[in-house]
Amino acid sequence: MDRRDFMKTGSALLAGAAVGGKVFAQDQSASETGRIVLAINRGWRYSPKFVDGGHEPAFDDSSFDRVVVPHTNVKLPWHGFDDKDYEFISLYRRKFRLPAEARGKRVFVDFEGVMTASTVWINGKRLGEYKGGYTPFSFDLTPHVNFDGDNVLAVDVDSTERADIPPFGYQIDYLTFGGIYREVALRIVPATFIENIFAQPKDVLSGNPTLDVQCFVQHLEASRDGLTLEATLLDGDKTIAKASQKLPASAIAAEPSSHIVAFGKLNGIELWDLKSPKLYTVKVRLLRGSQSIDEDTRRIGFREAQFTDHGFELNGKIIKLRGLDHHQTFPFVGQAMPGRAQKRDAYILRKQLHCNIVRTSHYPQSRHFLDACDEYGLLVLEEIPGWQHIGDLAWQDISVDNVSRMIRRDWNHPSIVLWGVRINESRDNHDFYTRTNAMAHKLDPTRQTGGIRNFQESEFLEDVFTVNDFGWPLKPPNHPRYLNTEFVGHTYPVKTIDDDERHRQHTTRHARVHNQLASNPQYAGGIGWCAFDYNTHSDFGAGDRICYHGVTDIFREPKPAAGFYKSQCDPEEEIVLEPAFHWAQSDEAIHFTVAMICSNCDHLKLFVKNNNEWKPFVEVDPDRKQFDHLKYAPFSVDLTESKWKWGDLRIDGYLNGKQVVSKTYSGLGVDQKFSIHADDHELDADGADTTRVVLRVTDEFDAIRPYANDPIVLTLEGPAELIGDNPFGLIGGTGAVWIRAKEDAGMVRLTAKHPRLGSQTVEVAIRSVPAEMA
Repeated sequence: MDRRDFMKTGSALLAGAAVGGKVFAQDQSASETGRIVLAINRGWRYSPKFVDGGHEPAFDDSSFDRVVVPHTNVKLPWHGFDDKDYEFISLYRRKFRLPAEARGKRVFVDFEGVMTASTVWINGKRLGEYKGGYTPFSFDLTPHVNFDGDNVLAVDVDSTERADIPPFGYQIDYLTFGGIYREVALRIVPATFIENIFAQPKDVLSGNPTLDVQCFVQHLEASRDGLTLEATLLDGDKTIAKASQKLPASAIAAEPSSHIVAFGKLNGIELWDLKSPKLYTVKVRLLRGSQSIDEDTRRIGFREAQFTDHGFELNGKIIKLRGLDHHQTFPFVGQAMPGRAQKRDAYILRKQLHCNIVRTSHYPQSRHFLDACDEYGLLVLEEIPGWQHIGDLAWQDISVDNVSRMIRRDWNHPSIVLWGVRINESRDNHDFYTRTNAMAHKLDPTRQTGGIRNFQESEFLEDVFTVNDFGWPLKPPNHPRYLNTEFVGHTYPVKTIDDDERHRQHTTRHARVHNQLASNPQYAGGIGWCAFDYNTHSDFGAGDRICYHGVTDIFREPKPAAGFYKSQCDPEEEIVLEPAFHWAQSDEAIHFTVAMICSNCDHLKLFVKNNNEWKPFVEVDPDRKQFDHLKYAPFSVDLTESKWKWGDLRIDGYLNGKQVVSKTYSGLGVDQKFSIHADDHELDADGADTTRVVLRVTDEFDAIRPYANDPIVLTLEGPAELIGDNPFGLIGGTGAVWIRAKEDAGMVRLTAKHPRLGSQTVEVAIRSVPAEMA
């Protein structure tokens, strides 16, 4: 459907505009910005079943659960559950009062993401149904809102797999879960307001770039007087430049009008790149005379990115892309994780695994995740919801609308370099994909499009030929602009408890693909399947509703193959030495034969400890025979070629003849230490803020003991909730739970007790935050 039809049927404004910039930031007053944005994430009432009369303002919801969004409609085990457990229709209710400043203005409710279909009611009036779980949407509450008293917002959330909504209609190899799993806000604006902002840097490599700020102004009332748009480019609090554009008088219009505020040549602009992802802010004010009637901001970066016939260029330099596909699902709560946890995934990918690109498979992902990609310098291929299946024309209309909503939400992110406008691995459909490409190019002429398919003979309608190639060796590129978007994955799933032979093969398969990608500049690079293990349907996975396709497990703990990605960074960023094995004599079919080690060192020395003495037994250089094109090739050590006695292992890494790293692994085969580690030690008391706590059993040198499976008893004290199993059974010597803050400040202590190795405690401070204003 187009925007006008959606407004008619749902009383809604185009959602893509509603969720950009600061809409979901902290509460803002009208005196600060000319608009009021009020978070309404706390204080919801929830029923897991439909209730007659539940939409009415006078309905007594005191028996409903009090919840905070992001919220999952049901908590689940981390594996071995049925997707039907979350496929039901639930009811959410939220009471609110508007501030006095809202009178005379328009009031919208903005939802970032609700899975899967949402029927929204205000004060007993049905506003309409929005179909789609991954894209944002808004409804205009103004005609039915009570400006002087209580209001009740109600949402029927249908989390079933409806065939009329992408990605459903056939099979999909992932789970979608349910609930209001992203944030919600009230947006109070004048009748003429800034609907969206698209900042488009130009000539960024000239030394004096320019900037066109495309401003969309919505006229819900006639504007007899001329208005002015004023744009300010900021570096932190420092003003870099200002520009303005006068607007003509306007009649009431359903569609926002577009106006360009142009900045001339700018001085001293720093480029956004992988190592230094410099960010600026564009602030736009809508003025009537000298009075500001509305204001909004966007964060931007200056960079030039394009796929060429000789690879991917960022700011005029060739970058070989190396990344992983990412599902945004988590154990126990599905997709309902707040900003901190979403940002942590980007941190893991960029800072721990040293990827330079991520694909948001197979749907638009959390704005928090994309914000972190901007901040960390992680490139993004973002794609629309879908998996292999194309539905009827109405289904396709929703998919085209998803293209629009995705782009209009995210077009200011400098990290995003490619729009995915094709249903993942679907067959060709000329008319449908002509429409998706046309929509993307119309909305954003600054970026190229791609479309993920799994066969080279596909009709090529996009700008970049993006293809999943699980074969070996890879097919040679058959188009000038060519990107591999999946490999390995389901062809070689690996669990953390698998033996060394399988882990070595898993690591080798990822490494050899990237080695081939490095052999030909026409390969722009590759995005491996996938970053993290994930939940799936019964007709996929390992029989416990998990696809073990990741280079880390579902808890974000690394498997040996993760060490390959980590090792591909320059030593200036981090010196990496990661064995693709667990040190054990007979963890192969017969005995340990080949030790694969991923490192960016140029020489390794291996020692074994016998009779309390370290004895050298082999020195080795990178395996250029097997990995001749990789800058940092893994090392392959044939343990059958040297005589040595079993004991502790020490690996020393060298660069240019100087020892720069050393790691030691126990030969005892004994679980020696138990530890717990929190990603963060401070949380906000907003009822949603969450951090991961990792549990590990290791040897005396802190190496994971992969067969430790002990039950860990957890005790939580303080104003927080434990997300996870209790007791928690370790898998592969590790695992994780999450701590979610409640709405009171205080100190939280999580104590984890191992049956033999004692107890460990981690403390997390819960900081007070202001109450929500609505």
